[in-house]
Amino acid sequence: MATTTSLIPDQKKVGMVSLGCPKALVDSERILTRLRADGYAMSPDYAGADVVLVNTCGFLDSAKEESLAAIGEAIAENGRVIVTGCMGEEADAIRAAHPSVLAITGAHQYEAVVEAVHEHAPPSQGPFIDLIPQPDVKLTPRHYSYLKISEGCNHSCAFCIIPDLRGKLASRRVDAVLREAEKLVAAGTKELLVISQDTSAYGVDTRHEPRQWKGREVRAHMTDLARELGQLDTGDGTPPWVRLHYVYPYPHVDAVIPLMAEGLLTPYLDIPFQHASPKVLKAMKRPANEAKVLERLKGWRAICPDIAVRSSFVVGFPGETEEDFQYLLDWLEEAQLDRVGAFRFEPVEGAQANALPDPVPEELKEERYVRIMEVTERISAAKLQAKVGKTLPVIIDEIGEPDEDGDIGATGRSQADAPEIDGAVYLRNVPATLGAGEIVSVEVEDADAHDLYGVIA
Repeated sequence: MATTTSLIPDQKKVGMVSLGCPKALVDSERILTRLRADGYAMSPDYAGADVVLVNTCGFLDSAKEESLAAIGEAIAENGRVIVTGCMGEEADAIRAAHPSVLAITGAHQYEAVVEAVHEHAPPSQGPFIDLIPQPDVKLTPRHYSYLKISEGCNHSCAFCIIPDLRGKLASRRVDAVLREAEKLVAAGTKELLVISQDTSAYGVDTRHEPRQWKGREVRAHMTDLARELGQLDTGDGTPPWVRLHYVYPYPHVDAVIPLMAEGLLTPYLDIPFQHASPKVLKAMKRPANEAKVLERLKGWRAICPDIAVRSSFVVGFPGETEEDFQYLLDWLEEAQLDRVGAFRFEPVEGAQANALPDPVPEELKEERYVRIMEVTERISAAKLQAKVGKTLPVIIDEIGEPDEDGDIGATGRSQADAPEIDGAVYLRNVPATLGAGEIVSVEVEDADAHDLYGVIA
């Protein structure tokens, strides 16, 4: 009997370069998940890709330069490039620098990106591609995941163009967010990093519309969402670490602190204060600039002594005087924040701040940047030194190779450390059976200005 053999066509391959913030990383994951469902494979390098996607950042001029450089590298290495992301709103600038790009789309325009890939690298789906459901694509390690709860922002801060790039606040349905979180935890996620442009404003645009979840009504509100996320189970009877990012200090933020004290939420808040001087905050058009933040910090620490607060600050904003800057330094001394990042003010095309009078000279920006980092490093060093001798839960990110004596080291993070932006915990002499994603008790033996050093207790 004669037989015939049918070959499954080779899958088209897509490469991805993802730049910018975690929110953009989530966009990249969603795009790749859609493409894999359409029969595409992922390429780890330029050479094997039929087309390369570059997910750009357009927040600062330096980020735009990095994005243009990444596009240029992708063109040089592969030649077939589709551009998406925040800088996609400036298509003319991209085409002026790189006229050969195949297509350009804006931020979180998933359908347009997928259509562009279909057009320039048509899928070669065989008849068996869809028989086995494929999991979502993750660009982070298995044990932690970003959970994006909304798009856009309703603020009009003078230094920011995010609302122009990503639009007004658009909150996801709370049941959809919880279903995604449950799915991530079931797949091995031990730490959920809740992100948005303004996490505190979640649900404002939908009037905190309630949805049914597990037989009960849950509002689209930060506190309700946080409480429900803290009731998920990682499989061993414990909840995942749930870490809140981009939290504006609205009054209702006080309601999540007891959830941290109860162990439902990771005792960590990422609050973008940006400055402390009332005059500078007014010029920045920052929300909640009248909040009595120092008093509230004391109150939060009274309820949850282990809470870690991280923030970022801009130095050299137009009109910032020495008095304003000293006000910020004095505020930081009193606030005693656990983690601080500082940035020199940088004009962004289209931002209101560009038209403000009294720009701060570059050399003065640099001097103030050095001074604020000296203050915050000293505070950080003292806070970390106070942890020496204590035992802390640590999530393992990476296991090292044995040294000449056979000892194995590992890198992890405490609950005060978010991935990529905060410090680390370096462990010595860990067992060979230890795996990434495990949460272990660590006795802290030493500390420096940013990191802890210890051994499994």
